[in-house]
Amino acid sequence: MSTHTYKKFENAGSGDLPDRMTIYQDCMSEFNESPINPKRSRLLISRLLRLLAEGETFPENEATALFFSISKLFQHPNDSLRQAVYLAIKALSSISEDVLMATSSIMKDVQNGSDLVKPNAIRGLTTVLDESTAFSAERLLKSAVVNKHPSISSAALTSSYHLLPIAEATAKRFANETQEAVMDLKPFPHRNIVGDYYPNSTFITQYHALGLLYQLKKSDKMALLKLIRQFSDNNTLKSQLAKVGLVKLVNELVNRDPQLFSSFQSLLNNWLSNKYESVQLETAKLITNFSIQYPHLVSAELNASAVTTLQSLLTVPRVSARFAALRILNRVSMVSPEKIVVCNPELESLINDPNRNISTYAITTLLKTGTESNISSLISTITKFIHEVSDDFKIIIVDAIRTLSLNFPQEWKTILNFLIDVLKNGEGGLKFKNNIVEALIDMVSFVPQAKDLALENLCDFIEDCEFNEILVRILHLLGKEGPSTATPSLYVRHIYNRVVLENSIIRSAAVVALSKFALTKNDPSLGESIVSLLRRIANDQDDEVRDRATIALKFIESAKQEENSEAREFVQSRYSYDLPSLESKLSSYISSNADSFQTPFDVTNVRRYTEDEAKAIELKRKQEQLLKGHLENGSESISGLEEGTKGEKLDSSFAGPSLDEHQEDLRSTKYAEELLSTEQVKEFGALVNSSRTIDLTDPEAEFVVRGVKHLFNNHAVLQFNITNTLTDIALDNVTVSCTPENPSESSLEELFSLSIDRLLPSQEAACYVAYKKSEEIVMEGFLNNLTFTTRELDPETQQPLDDTEGFQDEFDIDSIFLNAGDYIKSSFVGDFATAFDQLPNEEMAVYNIKENITLQELVDRLVINTSCLPLESTQYAPSDSSGHTVKLFGKSALKGEKIALVVKLIKTSKGIAMKAQGRSEDAALCGYLVNGLA
Repeated sequence: MSTHTYKKFENAGSGDLPDRMTIYQDCMSEFNESPINPKRSRLLISRLLRLLAEGETFPENEATALFFSISKLFQHPNDSLRQAVYLAIKALSSISEDVLMATSSIMKDVQNGSDLVKPNAIRGLTTVLDESTAFSAERLLKSAVVNKHPSISSAALTSSYHLLPIAEATAKRFANETQEAVMDLKPFPHRNIVGDYYPNSTFITQYHALGLLYQLKKSDKMALLKLIRQFSDNNTLKSQLAKVGLVKLVNELVNRDPQLFSSFQSLLNNWLSNKYESVQLETAKLITNFSIQYPHLVSAELNASAVTTLQSLLTVPRVSARFAALRILNRVSMVSPEKIVVCNPELESLINDPNRNISTYAITTLLKTGTESNISSLISTITKFIHEVSDDFKIIIVDAIRTLSLNFPQEWKTILNFLIDVLKNGEGGLKFKNNIVEALIDMVSFVPQAKDLALENLCDFIEDCEFNEILVRILHLLGKEGPSTATPSLYVRHIYNRVVLENSIIRSAAVVALSKFALTKNDPSLGESIVSLLRRIANDQDDEVRDRATIALKFIESAKQEENSEAREFVQSRYSYDLPSLESKLSSYISSNADSFQTPFDVTNVRRYTEDEAKAIELKRKQEQLLKGHLENGSESISGLEEGTKGEKLDSSFAGPSLDEHQEDLRSTKYAEELLSTEQVKEFGALVNSSRTIDLTDPEAEFVVRGVKHLFNNHAVLQFNITNTLTDIALDNVTVSCTPENPSESSLEELFSLSIDRLLPSQEAACYVAYKKSEEIVMEGFLNNLTFTTRELDPETQQPLDDTEGFQDEFDIDSIFLNAGDYIKSSFVGDFATAFDQLPNEEMAVYNIKENITLQELVDRLVINTSCLPLESTQYAPSDSSGHTVKLFGKSALKGEKIALVVKLIKTSKGIAMKAQGRSEDAALCGYLVNGLA
């Protein structure tokens, strides 16, 4: 090794990486020398480990040579050198060959080494073992697990944990020793400690042993229940990490089987008063998360105790405990803000906390529990410090304000002024600015009063915006919303400035936005100016900009001269397409390609939404994400015992459709396409509406049946999707017979039913029953029965045996109801009160619901059964109130007539009194809906 190389790395703080080839040559030279220099060897190993830690790697032959040269250092008895050797063995074992050759040396240290070396030797041993050799280390590892030294025992337990994927059968034989390790308290030995100080045991062995026990028994629910009962005694577990792990274990079990929660309520109540704050926090998180998902299974007293515990933790001096308690309260506030109103005094005191992360969470939590009276003061407080926190927490604040804009549209001025101030004066990256712009776009879409002011300020913002993505988004919004405003010419100037000053990407987006103003009805004279500007842009140097301008001019001229509806639709689209349906049909069109695309793609079969329907779908998705998205981001489970704690995502709570939502959309599209492709159904005309999927059997039943209701103008089709869960039986001639509840009074005439010829195990297929309607709106209940022939399967071919005729059988499934909600689609309106008063036909009905359900459960049922969109955040019923008012809005799926409902609920000792007042442009539909709510 040269003097220069030594000089370069003598400085421990040097930021330079060692040279790979130099390190390789120096290690090979030094480790093969005799006698061994332990100090110099340790120095070289540390440089090698640093190189590997920074992502450098060695070819397999060099790594193998290094591995075996390092193994020669076992000849020296120096314990410090031996520890470094094991670190190097662990790092090199994954990229070297024949690592099993070092097994005997390592096992010798495990058996006879000093207490300082044994833990390293045990950890190194599992990196060189494979499935065929793991059994040879079984005795040594079992002995180490029950060793009285906590470091040795912990090393053996964690190594056994990592041995599970390699040799599961071997690791499972450590169950008794692992159980003993949990029970045995292992203090550090004091005999070798010089002086008065010696380390205090944290009993970390219990945590490691409990984690391994879970891995060994996680598939056995009864074994886990026994484990919890055994270790729930406060005197058994001394490690606070082990106690937290036990709480996570309970969380895992109750999520598997929610009915188990009642048996753990007393235990959880005791854990809320545990001396360790971490145990209190984990228990409170379990209770609050579970109460959100299953409110009827958690007692009010336990819920209140959890909130009280979190409230007390808000005043402790430790920053981490205050922050963790705030995170949990913040999560609760998203769904049930009334439950944490008692914490408001403590939350208000945290607004001025020196830790800005805590003050951010405190203010956003207060915003969710806030009312119209205190929103202004809270927002003014936020304005003072929002510029001092990181972008991640700025995004959390903006999301909270965004939620307020949907929950309290009447406070739009205060909210809008805050968002504009932060957008124009705040510093931040793309993600932060984009969240603000998306919040403003929500206000433009769902708070009509804020539309003009928000658009004007967005026009000012794009003059200095540096992010192309945001510029394109705002230009699209201006093109969509600007033409319908009172002064559309105000926005044209700002859009044209982008054509003059920006790059080709922005110019292309600006051309599309400009073209949408050419046919505006509010200012007809503006059209000539737009055409003149587009002609000038048609000479642009960029191909994309020129092409867009030329195409826009062509469509505008065609729309003006011939009143061409198709050309007008391209310029100012009144509809948006169902994207999952469009994607599915495009995929089918491209994959079929039977005539080299000579037949054009038929877009008429793709479902379209009007603007109010699209807004209703988007608003409903945002409302659901307030409940689901935050819970998913903050959810943690037993994975703390498996993989470590998951970090909370500081991401926007208003993402696009989740994977589950996308799958549901695709499933609905698939069902509709399969139905419309049936020859008998083609003559029914266009599909008017399809219901959501309804479960007609238990998910654990032998045959799982789900129903879907499809409506046409003069027909109705019931679809039954049947899944065969039996593994050795096939079903032939599967048919669903549907009988109206009142056959003599029914307005439906059965036309035909389509059966399934054969349904093999794990397959899903559909039966259809079609009816002709004698009236436009028909409400009917159907009694359903599944009939089929069972056939045994040949185990080898998985086909029915030829010599068996099968047995006729039948299976009862739940009834399905055609109700008024099936004829309604969700629709959005900005001013519900005005829209309600303007509707001409009124209907009223009063009900007394005697079922033992909560107000929230009744509200959920109303939203589902009416198919209407809940407005003004009335879909959430406060748990601390005996009354609630639900506001619902929709329109007829048949003719598009608007319908609005105001449902007042009061909980009494005799049940829930419900008064429904409906107004609509269609008197018959309004009457059916209001009188059919119960």
